[in-house]
Amino acid sequence: MQLSEQLAVSTAPRLSVRLARSDKDIRRAQKLRYQVFATEMGAQLASAAEGIDRDDYDAFCDHLLVEDNASGKVVGTYRMLPPHRARQLPQLYSEHEFELSRLAGIRDHVIEVGRSCVHKDYRRGAVIAMLWAGLADYVRQQGGQYLAGCASVSLADGGHQAVSLYRQLEGKHLAPVEWRVTPHLALPLHRVQDDAAPAPLPPLIKGYLRAGAWVCGEPAWDPDFNCADFFMLLPMNRLDLRHQKHFAAG
Repeated sequence: MQLSEQLAVSTAPRLSVRLARSDKDIRRAQKLRYQVFATEMGAQLASAAEGIDRDDYDAFCDHLLVEDNASGKVVGTYRMLPPHRARQLPQLYSEHEFELSRLAGIRDHVIEVGRSCVHKDYRRGAVIAMLWAGLADYVRQQGGQYLAGCASVSLADGGHQAVSLYRQLEGKHLAPVEWRVTPHLALPLHRVQDDAAPAPLPPLIKGYLRAGAWVCGEPAWDPDFNCADFFMLLPMNRLDLRHQKHFAAG
């Protein structure tokens, strides 16, 4: 059985999740990423003239797709860089934003994940759950020991949500010092007044935390994507039985 067939699971007849099988599939994911990152979030993309979000890492990554079977639309996507392909690249994608030297000892066992997004009409939990289920199958088949990558928070509100989230996360969910990373361009946390009620956790970050992930330090500021990026690290051995079932079953 092909990997893409093994990943073809469904929580409802309307939706299914699988790996991209062709360049056409990848382009469909890139179009969704453009809609979310450029149209909604205001990201400045080098590939904007093509109406897609594309970078040099796409060719080395595997891509998860959640599809609406009724319409044929791709409504959710995630991309994964497995260790054997990461070794072909000069650096991980996250290293453009963070100094990761403290993670050098585990680099060969890390599956880097990123570019997660969900169509605006499908953000009710089911698509996120299916992405996590597909990701869990992928990790098991690749044998990865760690998941790592950036979880993005929009700065459209001037940074209030991002700062509020970091203040919440630093109290309970910071990684041990030996796992900390340093942003190349730190979000200026001190410049944003955080007087409002605590911001709700975005679904992606909530999913990471429920699974046992840490945030590995202060967020980076990504001006091109108009967002704050939180570097998340999930050692797979931190998953207890309850979280394993949640992670694998959605």
